[in-house]
Amino acid sequence: MMNQLKKFLDFLLFSNVFIALGAVAQGLVTYYLLDIKPVYTILAFLFFATLTIYNFSILIQKPQDYLNSPYRRVRWIFSHYRLNISITLIAVLSLIPLFFLLSFASKVLLCLLGLVSFGYSLPLFSLNNQKFGLRNIPGLKLFLIAAVWAVSTVALPILEINELHISFISLQDTTLLTAKRFLFVAAITVPFDIRDLFQDKNSDLKTIPTVFGERKAYLFCQLLLALYLIMLFVFNSGFNTSFFGLMFTIVLAGWLILKSTWEKNEYYYFLYLDGTLILQYLMLLLFNLAI
Repeated sequence: MMNQLKKFLDFLLFSNVFIALGAVAQGLVTYYLLDIKPVYTILAFLFFATLTIYNFSILIQKPQDYLNSPYRRVRWIFSHYRLNISITLIAVLSLIPLFFLLSFASKVLLCLLGLVSFGYSLPLFSLNNQKFGLRNIPGLKLFLIAAVWAVSTVALPILEINELHISFISLQDTTLLTAKRFLFVAAITVPFDIRDLFQDKNSDLKTIPTVFGERKAYLFCQLLLALYLIMLFVFNSGFNTSFFGLMFTIVLAGWLILKSTWEKNEYYYFLYLDGTLILQYLMLLLFNLAI
């Protein structure tokens, strides 16, 4: 039984289905906070787009000796290479009809996000005969990840809401919600860089941990969450259920980050830390029922 559960967990986490569900959950958080019925076309697009981009970014970097990789995720992905290729192709094919169902403004935004997302992994640039992607530009990796997540799960749903005349969300409200989402995603992303500290140093990849060290990177995560919490207090209409749901998730994420030493196994990062993306929506629902 435990063996079957572990196989299912490996599939859920390492096929990137789980992180794609996290993108859907973050889209649902946006709709919940705005008190607007979800646009399911957007949620479906978030799921398949996340699945496509995350799978693409790792499948193009197939190592020669993947079976000896220190990472269970890498060993699983390339041991199930055809399965992951199939999942990615299904995701891409699913995106095509969904794309044409969206408004023109949303299509333009998605094209820009797509360029940034693929440019993150692909070695599109060259310097001194050495090719590199956007992720290799010092200080840009964390910003790009958090910005793409924030724009796609906040600005994109709001843009579609405004374009479909479902409601009108002001630029100020959009900016504040996007900024808070940026801080949250950035905070739970840094521990992954701490885990990859030694590998990134060998690859000469400039991340927060490689530049400032592990301890300062943990403090940086807590600072990001503290800023998010401050914004939650300052730009809040009252101590309602949404406030307590979000606050609980911030505190829990801060605790998980403190516990996320690089010795932790991969389930800790891909299940618990990435799981806070889903947990945030579940906490909003739970506090709404309980209070």
